[in-house]
Amino acid sequence: MLRLLTVLMVCIAALLGGGCAGYKLGPTNGDAAGSRSVEFRPFLNQTQEPRLAQALEGALRKSLQRDGTYTLNTHADGDLVVTGVLTRYSRDALSFQPRDILTVRDFRLTLAAKVTAVDRRSGRTLFDREITGRTTLRIGTDQSSAERQALPLLAEDLGRNVVSALCEGSW
Repeated sequence: MLRLLTVLMVCIAALLGGGCAGYKLGPTNGDAAGSRSVEFRPFLNQTQEPRLAQALEGALRKSLQRDGTYTLNTHADGDLVVTGVLTRYSRDALSFQPRDILTVRDFRLTLAAKVTAVDRRSGRTLFDREITGRTTLRIGTDQSSAERQALPLLAEDLGRNVVSALCEGSW
C-alpha cells in the first residue's frame, strides 16, 4: 500500500512538474534582463488629433519600465534607438443607441504608428513596421471629453504593443 502511494505521488509530481517545462522566466529574446538600454525618440504626429505623441511617450516609458527586459535611457546613448511616426487615428462605430440607429453609443479608437528600432552600435534595423493600439470609447453627453479621457488608454495600449514587439524579439 505504501509503495503504491509512493508511485502515485511520484506520478502526480511528474505530471504537475511537466506542465511548466516550456515556461521560461525572464526575457524571451535571449538577452539578460536589463543588459541593454532603450532610447525613445519623440514620435512625429501625422494625424489630425493633437497631444497623441506626448501621451504615447509617457506610455512607452511606463511600459518599458514595467516589462524589465531593457532599461530606459533618457539620454542620447541607449543601445537601441526607437523612433516612430503616428500615421493613423481612427474612430469606428461599434454600437448604436437602442432606439436611434443613427446615434453612436460606442466607438473603437485605433492609433497606428510606423515604428523603427535600430541597434546603435551596428546600425542594423531590428524592426520597421506598423503597430496599432486600440481602446473602446463610450459616448456620454460630451464626445470630446470622452475622447480626451480615452486618450491615455489608447496610448497605453499602443505603448504596450510597441514594447512587447521590442522585448519579445519577434523581429
